[in-house]
Amino acid sequence: MTTMTLLQAVNSGLKDIMQDDDRVVVFGEDVGINGGVFRATEGLTKQYGEERCFDTPLAESGIIGVAVGMALYGMRPVPEIQFADFIFPAFDQIVSEAAKMRYRSGGEFTCPMVIRTPYGGGIRGGHYHSQSPEAYFCHTPGLKVVVPSTPYDAKGLLISSIRDEDPVLFLEPKRIYRSTKQDVPEGVYEVPLGKARIARAGKDVTIVTFGAMVSICEKAAEDAAAKGMDVEIVDLRTLLPLDEEAILTSVAKTGRLVVVQEAPRFCSFGGEISAIVAEKAIEYLQAPILRVAGFDTPFPYSLEHVYMPDAKRVLAAVERAVHF
Repeated sequence: MTTMTLLQAVNSGLKDIMQDDDRVVVFGEDVGINGGVFRATEGLTKQYGEERCFDTPLAESGIIGVAVGMALYGMRPVPEIQFADFIFPAFDQIVSEAAKMRYRSGGEFTCPMVIRTPYGGGIRGGHYHSQSPEAYFCHTPGLKVVVPSTPYDAKGLLISSIRDEDPVLFLEPKRIYRSTKQDVPEGVYEVPLGKARIARAGKDVTIVTFGAMVSICEKAAEDAAAKGMDVEIVDLRTLLPLDEEAILTSVAKTGRLVVVQEAPRFCSFGGEISAIVAEKAIEYLQAPILRVAGFDTPFPYSLEHVYMPDAKRVLAAVERAVHF
């Protein structure tokens, strides 16, 4: 075991899977000698050469288009989009090509590729470097969408994603790249896709969340405990496919649900969680389903701390649910 940050765990996962499988190639803007804008790919070019970790032009559509072609011909490409905000020029390649390949070929072809990209706020990046676009991609059958919240999960989920036969969007919460540390095994290991984890067990109210919001919810849960409220936190880890069973089991136990996300509230992934629980577990609910989210505005620069959910906003929702 080695103590790693989430960023170091991503780097370790890439190094280990590249050693284990010579079909894995990493490419994107500045990922080579420079090691990426956050240094997630640092050392890969030196260790594996420019044929397996290399820089590309500033052309996201081309980056993903090349990755689709590589995947169809037996490679395991891991393209990086420097910030999730830059992914939209490649939207057509992702949702119309990569996601549809298995279906349109009748299962003759698969498209095993992992698109890594840092997402979300917390670094004062303004509206072009802070967005959370998960809902756009969770609407697309054929894709898998993965969001780690801990170093252990980041490495294990990344390796599982690279070994998966379908395209995966791997969203890395850059806010906690360096702030979260944990013991991480050396070598290759997997954390299964489609399985949530119980980040904290409780009996009074369920919080469903993912990514950087998990640590925010853990702080809120501690504050709630001081007021006599026992909070259970479900860390989704994989948004698509979704572990509905974990959510419904928790809500059946607690009778209350708070959904926490960083993205704007309207038409968001949190709305889907709310709908699933309303359709399948309404008989257990003792209070309205509540959502804590970003606001329905572009992501602000100077008011980032107001826009992003914090422990106080989460605690207020927990109290409202418990005392309804």
